[in-house]
Amino acid sequence: MGPLLERVIAIDPSIVLTAFLSTTIVFGCFTMAALKAPTTKFIHLGGTLASASLILLFAVFFVNYQVILWAGLALSVGFVLYDTQMIVEKSRMGDNDYVWHAVEIFIDFVNMFRYIMILLADKENRRENENRRKRD
Repeated sequence: MGPLLERVIAIDPSIVLTAFLSTTIVFGCFTMAALKAPTTKFIHLGGTLASASLILLFAVFFVNYQVILWAGLALSVGFVLYDTQMIVEKSRMGDNDYVWHAVEIFIDFVNMFRYIMILLADKENRRENENRRKRD
């Protein structure tokens, strides 16, 4: 994350705060959706998310960079839904390992933050390039 943060701050420091606030809002909304959903509605996403992750891994060689970023963000959101419901179900069954549960959620948050930050930085780069072309 360090080199990525340095690169994004070099582009525009406000991107980091915008990405963090956006991630917090999206993460909070999808966490609440997972908590309010019927008991095992999103647990069945596990196989689909794993398959989609594998497909995304191989798609890196054939698909546009923007498609990879948006698909990765969508997968991150799916994992927030899945992991939140898995943690709730594990807790109901007696697994109270709150440290590992917090780590799982933190990893989901960081992945989502990374994708949003890259998308915002990429958008800012394209806008700067267009402005340069117009001036030249």
